[in-house]
Amino acid sequence: MTDQLARQLTQRFYRYLAVSSQSDAKSTTLPSTPSQHAMAELLAQELRELGLQDIVIDQHATVTAVKPGNRPEAPRIGFITHIDTVDVGLSPDIHPQTLTFTGEDLCLNSQQDIWLRVAEHPEIAPYLGQEIVFSDGTSVLGADNKAAVTVVMTLMENLTGDHGDIVVAFVPDEEIGLRGAKALDLETRFNVDFAWTIDCCELGEVVYENFNAAAAELVFTGVPAHPMSGKGVLVNPLLMAHDFISRFDRLATPEHTEGREGYIWFNDINANASRAILKASIRDFDLKGFDAKKQQLLEVADEIAALYPTGHVALTISDIYSNISNAVGEDRRAIDLIFAALQQVGVEPKVIPMRGGTDGAALSAKGLLTPNFFTGAHNFHSRFEFLPVPSFVKSYQVAEALCYLAAK
Repeated sequence: MTDQLARQLTQRFYRYLAVSSQSDAKSTTLPSTPSQHAMAELLAQELRELGLQDIVIDQHATVTAVKPGNRPEAPRIGFITHIDTVDVGLSPDIHPQTLTFTGEDLCLNSQQDIWLRVAEHPEIAPYLGQEIVFSDGTSVLGADNKAAVTVVMTLMENLTGDHGDIVVAFVPDEEIGLRGAKALDLETRFNVDFAWTIDCCELGEVVYENFNAAAAELVFTGVPAHPMSGKGVLVNPLLMAHDFISRFDRLATPEHTEGREGYIWFNDINANASRAILKASIRDFDLKGFDAKKQQLLEVADEIAALYPTGHVALTISDIYSNISNAVGEDRRAIDLIFAALQQVGVEPKVIPMRGGTDGAALSAKGLLTPNFFTGAHNFHSRFEFLPVPSFVKSYQVAEALCYLAAK
């Protein structure tokens, strides 16, 4: 049965990977790319063929549907996954392959000489002897998050036992600020008692704590002048930006922090002689620390403005998502059921504070507690992303167990 399930999952996963659906952070539309409509249409059609009810696909490429239950007293539960893959400068087209890991380095692409070296990726070592899905090295694999889409759709096909109503939602543009989840109507489209996201994370990982996240944009306006007469007149906006960055701890950045440590990450600058636009990401698990980082940006902006009185500094801070744990109250059923499901299918739980966010962060902020559990994949947002097939099967089994446990 496990082998049959592994084949079913892998075949469906390959089918979804054949539909390119990268999101585009530069776009202001929802969805940000037309290709996500194609993915949404495919899912809607499959849901119709599977006999689900209340299937809705909207102009934003969000698909929702209901699998009616036979236990009317059971809570109404939901699963939400995103349909976009991330743009990290690799190809949007994914060419998956399944290889068996024998302990040796793996050639992902002989033509381009792309190898996954075991010494560089020791995270693959525990999967000795297992079948593992990779891309051909020219793209991400897209297990983030089409592995989760596959789990939910396969669940909708296979589930036959006693369960309550199950609502599924497939949303766009998670990778660029949870845009699809933020636009999802919880009253009419995803009206559930509690829900789960399936996203990221190796076998056993459980997330109900993630970063509070905000984005900052600073505009430094200088005073351009010809250098022959620039003394006392010229104000260089690049140096304004440089002086701003220099006032922050060089070790409080993503490459120097881990666990529950937050950071401010300066990650984009566009400048000329008149103006420099600097962008930063603000991250912290603790709301006090999160607010303190925002305050630091404001204080340093004032300091730079005073240092360059004929220039100008403008700062805008926008919240992106919040920590799921901010929404945890007395009703912990969604969290407790994950641990019960893991125990039932024989998976050791690994609770992690996620140094990122999921669609569940957006839903939790709206009042719907939505923790996350694993797909089984590793190395997201990388050409070396990989998905061990046995872990993929376990992700499905956890989702299935949740449906039956919730009904009890």
